Amino acid sequence: MRFDEACGRRILIGDGAMGTMLHAAGNTLDRALPELNLSDPSLVATIHESYLSSGADLIQTNTFGANRLWLGDQGYADKVTDINRAGVRLAAAAARESGREVFVAGSVSPAVTALQRHRVDAAERAAVLREQIEVLVGEGVDVVVLETFGYLDELVEAVRVAADVGDVPIIAQATFAGDGHTLGGETAHEVASALSGLPIAMLGTNCTIGPQRMLSVVEDLIRFTSLPVSAQPNAGQPRLLGRRRFEFNIDGTYFARYLRRFAEAGAGLVGGCCGTTPTHIRVAADSIAEWSGAAAGSAARPVTRPAPYSRGPEPVRIGEGGLADRLTRRRFVTAAEIEPPVGGVADTAMDTVAALRGRGIALYAVSAGDSARARLGSVSMALHLQQHAGVESVATVTTWDKSIMTLQAELLGAHALGMRSIICETGNPPVLGDYPAVDGVWEVDALGLISLLSALNSGRDSNGLPLTTKTSFCIGARINPGAEDLTTEITRSRAKIRAGAQFLVTSPVYELAALRRMVDALAEEDVPILLSVAPLLSFEEADYLAHEVPDVTIPAATLTALESAGAQGARSAHSARSVGLDLMAGLLTEARPLVDGVVVRVPGDDLAALDPLLAALA
Repeated sequence: MRFDEACGRRILIGDGAMGTMLHAAGNTLDRALPELNLSDPSLVATIHESYLSSGADLIQTNTFGANRLWLGDQGYADKVTDINRAGVRLAAAAARESGREVFVAGSVSPAVTALQRHRVDAAERAAVLREQIEVLVGEGVDVVVLETFGYLDELVEAVRVAADVGDVPIIAQATFAGDGHTLGGETAHEVASALSGLPIAMLGTNCTIGPQRMLSVVEDLIRFTSLPVSAQPNAGQPRLLGRRRFEFNIDGTYFARYLRRFAEAGAGLVGGCCGTTPTHIRVAADSIAEWSGAAAGSAARPVTRPAPYSRGPEPVRIGEGGLADRLTRRRFVTAAEIEPPVGGVADTAMDTVAALRGRGIALYAVSAGDSARARLGSVSMALHLQQHAGVESVATVTTWDKSIMTLQAELLGAHALGMRSIICETGNPPVLGDYPAVDGVWEVDALGLISLLSALNSGRDSNGLPLTTKTSFCIGARINPGAEDLTTEITRSRAKIRAGAQFLVTSPVYELAALRRMVDALAEEDVPILLSVAPLLSFEEADYLAHEVPDVTIPAATLTALESAGAQGARSAHSARSVGLDLMAGLLTEARPLVDGVVVRVPGDDLAALDPLLAALA
């Protein structure tokens, strides 16, 4: 049976990540993983067999990125044919040995990486894809899967090339960021509109986001196309281990729950992408096998947008009692954390700050943000707030894609313009596609940034040479009471203090047991600790953080309370919101004696959500 005939008859189970499994076997992500089809075929075959044993109906060849341009970066440009041919043969052999109907999908990535996109024109991209797809089709793949395409124009080009090569069904999968747009800025509606008239058997999405964020994308694709829809999410967000190693920790039960929701929504093919393993696929396959009799499709959830906030009181000048002074005097600090706006326009943030000024907040921590979208830098945004809103601001500076010379220049410039407080983070790059952070600089981490700031305060540059003047930065560092290995986190926190950190800011905290342990362990350091909190306004938000974001601990009782509140029909949004705010207000009341201040993350446009939290701090 052809793939395009089978995909309309039952829910097909796809495999999970190939790169993750090869990475776990000791291969670094900056090598040409498809070349392992030649140098270590038994490893690739074993991974295929593991997914088939877990219930996969479709396995993808280990040929993602196996084109002339990607392989050329590792010196294998002349091996395109050999690598793709071997990839198909390994997958086909595993499919035959499974003894059941299994489809072999030829995996095809975009012709270019994000860094190559602006250097390679459309004609060359098409030629590169044609060369690879001709080999895959010639070796007899059952379907060609075009996956992890972040730009709609490239996906349309790829579909046309694949359709021209031969009569083989095509799956076209776009990748979306957490805001529901592709990397090129297109919505699911726009993707569906552009692709539904092309000769494809299935339209779908894979990579970059985890299952919860992908669910809304899948629902939109189903709404706007009559084609079967596929969904292959990542296993949540990756955790950085060292400088070049990543780990995903989403559990199989949570993953299976969402793949079942994809199926209930009407998806025809579900599987996994980065971070997923045979264990995830096995649990998902069992869950979907148990599911029967549910109606395809689901009602769309209404989306409401609050009215914009008007500007509050006129900005006031920054006077005495700034952050450094308050920390020195051990006066309790209350601050709001805001993200730089997407698109490079500061008006929205200015409106938010004006409204918060009316609520008595005069200190603002500007986060670095983790979106791949173009946005103002945190330092620029913080300076803008100081100069145009008359409030004191603290800039969060990350190091993941900056050299030490770039960091030094940025910090000296910020100091010259009046910036005095910095929160240091290593940070994580936004997930842009199949493998995270391969193109990062990683010259220094948060410890290195703290040391740099401390040296600048001493009148020395990164090379130890004297400056014409000393800086006067108030140096903060991020710590995480929710870390999986709290002992190691405490040790690293002490190292940050030794490097020069003058105050510490936690990652958002949702339970106090680990915070108490950390505060007690660091008591002898006598460094102010600010508690960061982010109110949970829905069960879905809490569920996402608990299962898809590394090193976040959400108590089971919190999840249960929010889930129960969210099950109350039409009143669910208000009820869950109220429960979440009550829980956070209670946490703040209990936590206040433990810490020297609180940084409250602004929940989108819902500024009213801050009122009960600020009341708890009064």
